[in-house]
Amino acid sequence: MSLALTAYRYATMALAPAVPFALARRARNGKEDSLRIRERLGYAGAPRPPGQLLWIHGASVGECLSVLPLIERLLAAPGRTVLVTSGTVTAAKLMGERLPHGALHQYAPVDTPSAIRRFLDHWRPNVALFVDSEIWPNIISSTHGRSIPLALVNGRMSQRSFRGWKRMRRTASSLLGRYDLCLAQDADSAERLTALGAKRVEISGNLKADAPPLAADAQKLDELRRVIGNRPVLLAVSTHAGEEETILPAHDRLRRLFPDLLTIIAPRHPIRGHEIAILCGERPLGQRSKGKLPDKETEVYVADTLGELGIFYRLSPFAFVGGSLVPHGGQNPLEPARLERAVLAGPHTQNFTAAYEAIFAAQGSGRVLSSTDLAVVAERLIVNSGEAVRLGKAAAEAAHSLGGAVERTRTAIEALLADARA
Repeated sequence: MSLALTAYRYATMALAPAVPFALARRARNGKEDSLRIRERLGYAGAPRPPGQLLWIHGASVGECLSVLPLIERLLAAPGRTVLVTSGTVTAAKLMGERLPHGALHQYAPVDTPSAIRRFLDHWRPNVALFVDSEIWPNIISSTHGRSIPLALVNGRMSQRSFRGWKRMRRTASSLLGRYDLCLAQDADSAERLTALGAKRVEISGNLKADAPPLAADAQKLDELRRVIGNRPVLLAVSTHAGEEETILPAHDRLRRLFPDLLTIIAPRHPIRGHEIAILCGERPLGQRSKGKLPDKETEVYVADTLGELGIFYRLSPFAFVGGSLVPHGGQNPLEPARLERAVLAGPHTQNFTAAYEAIFAAQGSGRVLSSTDLAVVAERLIVNSGEAVRLGKAAAEAAHSLGGAVERTRTAIEALLADARA
């Protein structure tokens, strides 16, 4: 173990007595579930079922949702349970609603040796699968130390993360070397994981490409369609701070051409709803979180709620996907594509490079660099609804072509389990 990992382990041991107080403070702020805080300390909230138990950990909503199709495939084997852990209240709520029969949810233990020991003593997983880019030193070291097969699934290593880990190459190698298998989303991530010391890396594709289309509450969708009517819609989803300053000028330009235009902004983090309302200034505004529907005077509707993107994607034939005008890396373009919505995005799309490249190649367009670009493309798609439909179908075909990751991942996990039993 590297000196940095040893120091980290002793530091977390020393800080462990303060963790309950920190969790209680987070619970008062709505960031922890006060009724289930003990799970964060490694105490189980349910008995361990008999038979084989597969542990899957995803940090938050996106990672947990991406593994739902995989969980269903893994549960096809008799006598098997899947335990899903996550760290956020929102992810816990969604997993409680969506996990199939045979799967359980627990909050992930904090990364202290004592919490992890209690968690592993109780659950005794037959395999541990970490989703996307989750690298918690104590959890990885403790799991590996018990000879539990350990895999990174849907693995992603961004260029930014790679640069950071390169400065701690020995630590990175010590951690990634404990994984028995790393299943990377794409060739770039595979190359970076290998360079940092992962021993066995395979490219499985992106699990999000196999996810079903986002669902929509039919009653809420019909309600919005009724109040919006035939108004043209500029939809911007999963936006980050700094992007509304580009979207709102595009809205103003389009309003001069389409006086009844409605712009819908769904921020990545709903807590930013108030911030966006301030940015809108004198523009007539409606906020979803306040229970308001857009009326004929509303110019900008802020969709600052969770779990409703499936509704908003169905209100426009095209969507701008955020996190791409600022150097965040872009949010998931497969969600609108699977619903046959044309995809627009800014220059920063490295989080989903393969998906954006496939979709833009199929559409023949989609990249926007400024408010003028966004307004010009949106104008064309509003005027020519047939082109918007054509681009949406092209995006859907591109998304479909990227599928297959779930089956490749399932096959690799079953092989890992078989090797462990041999």
